[in-house]
Amino acid sequence: MIYLSSFTYPNGDDEFDYFIAEGVERCSNHYPFGIFRMKELPKFEFSHITILYGGNGSGKTTALNVIGETLNLQRDSVYNRSEYFEDYTRLCKYELNTSIPENSRVITSDDVFDYALNIRNLNSGIDSKRKELFDEYTDAKYAKFRLKSFEDYDKMKKVNSTRGLSRTQYVGKNLMDNVREYSNGENAYFYFFERLKENGLYVLDEPENSLSPKWQTEILEIIEDSANFLGCQFIIATHSPFLLAIKGAKIYDLDSEPVIVKNWTELENVRVYYDFFKKHQNEFQE
Repeated sequence: MIYLSSFTYPNGDDEFDYFIAEGVERCSNHYPFGIFRMKELPKFEFSHITILYGGNGSGKTTALNVIGETLNLQRDSVYNRSEYFEDYTRLCKYELNTSIPENSRVITSDDVFDYALNIRNLNSGIDSKRKELFDEYTDAKYAKFRLKSFEDYDKMKKVNSTRGLSRTQYVGKNLMDNVREYSNGENAYFYFFERLKENGLYVLDEPENSLSPKWQTEILEIIEDSANFLGCQFIIATHSPFLLAIKGAKIYDLDSEPVIVKNWTELENVRVYYDFFKKHQNEFQE
């Protein structure tokens, strides 16, 4: 399914006209103005899976953030922006095939990192509570307690119930289980699995960060299946050779001037990997 059919960023003339109309000095920083001034950006025509490829500093993350902001997509993590961001997005133009579903969102590697960190923080809090329960159990188990007034009744019930349980049983009865800590790859997999719904537009910023090749191929399969069978559209910024190999993906090379569509096997990053392994191919045959 294709929801967003095209997107056009302001060109150098559009930016110049903005500065003149607003009386803004062009010598100062007005991010994201100026990021693409020297590039010949085309009118981006999107497929069901579209990839913006480029090295660090190519502007691919900014390009995705502009799309997300212009379309008002959901997102979890904050991102680098300035007071001029909204002015810039107003100069952007886009075309839709149909309305964008409400569950559409921007997903970044920072989201996955924060997700994993929150699990660790949750487990840290649970571990701290477990220690408190250990101490509480010991105090109640061996307390020399006598009922002196009605106010002592609740305490007496706790003492009596504790004496009938082992420490493990007491803690298990009063504490939720730890959330299992997964590897970065597993966290990313479950994060994507939970966030991706049927019939949505998803803008992914370098989802491969901190992931092993194995887990990159797992994410690749999620993306392919969601696009082919679940009515999803993806716009992805990446330089991962594994994600660049997604079947049927349309790839814009932001490192080329002008920016053009290329086959994944033509991209510099992929060729570096290819040449390296080809050089060592005999070692794989031993």
